[in-house]
Amino acid sequence: MQLVGMLDSPYVRRAAISLRLLGVPFEHRPVSVFSTFEEFRGINPVVKAPTLVCDDGTVLMDSTLIIDYAEALSGRILMPAALAERVRALRITGLALAACEKTVQIVYEHNLRPAEKLHQPWVDRVRGQLVAAYAALEREVAASPLPADEKTMTQAGVSTAVAWSFTQLMLPDVIAADGFPALSAYAARAESLPVFLGAPQV
Repeated sequence: MQLVGMLDSPYVRRAAISLRLLGVPFEHRPVSVFSTFEEFRGINPVVKAPTLVCDDGTVLMDSTLIIDYAEALSGRILMPAALAERVRALRITGLALAACEKTVQIVYEHNLRPAEKLHQPWVDRVRGQLVAAYAALEREVAASPLPADEKTMTQAGVSTAVAWSFTQLMLPDVIAADGFPALSAYAARAESLPVFLGAPQV
């Protein structure tokens, strides 16, 4: 199998780390949706990262769907079985993915849109959503720490650490690390694990 996309994308990195946690072997192909657009289009005409090329040639996309497929292959699910714990993990994962989405939107606004066309009210709105997502994540992690070892880590932990590291890389001036001590500490522990070190974002 081939996982296609750059690890500076939180979605590609989330998929890569999840596949590694699940013990699913794959080859990483660092193809960019920007600098190597035509090469990516040759693999997946939709040019969406991450893309997974399965052993039979089937092309899958979207990190959540790729992870679902990998879980089916491995027989292990990166979600708690008990309903109450699962609901919390789903909530945390959703908040982390929202934080990724809002970070990407802000980065694209500043890096891809001409400065004279930047719509500040929209940027302010997205920043507010980003802050709200991380404030809720901070409360969740502070109230009940997430597992930070490879045997018990859930998708909530993977997504939270990946999202936090991505936002700190791209927007440290928007989300100051010292305002979110529980998230900062958790991400630091997760980033020290071999599965994370094996899929560095830079």
